[in-house]
Amino acid sequence: MPVLNVHHIAIVVPDIDHELDFWQAALGLTVEHREEVPEQETVVAIMPVGGSEVELVQPTTETSGMAKYLAKRGQGLHHVCFEVDDIEEVLTRLKAKGIRLINEEPVVGVGGSRVAFVHPKSASGVLVELVQSG
Repeated sequence: MPVLNVHHIAIVVPDIDHELDFWQAALGLTVEHREEVPEQETVVAIMPVGGSEVELVQPTTETSGMAKYLAKRGQGLHHVCFEVDDIEEVLTRLKAKGIRLINEEPVVGVGGSRVAFVHPKSASGVLVELVQSG
């Protein structure tokens, strides 16, 4: 399971436009892509940083998992995403090791990518996303 790189870190926010003031004005980052992801009930703003990205994520419904997370824990770091070359192989290997998964099969992510989440209880309390781009 080669992890290719840290694909992005995701920060959950209640209002992307409000939060962009810090990320753009204070840090000088530029939004490269903005997209609504209906399958995840979110809208995201993606800002490249070196070979990785910062992804601001705003829930679009009050009942989504992201909205529940925001209501319970407040805004801040939501997850770390690692790019992999074969997401099915990685999920199969993790399941065989008894790793608790939120998604046992890939789901649609930003830009049509294939993603799956590893439960924080199996990853030192960190929500981990795996992504296979393209």
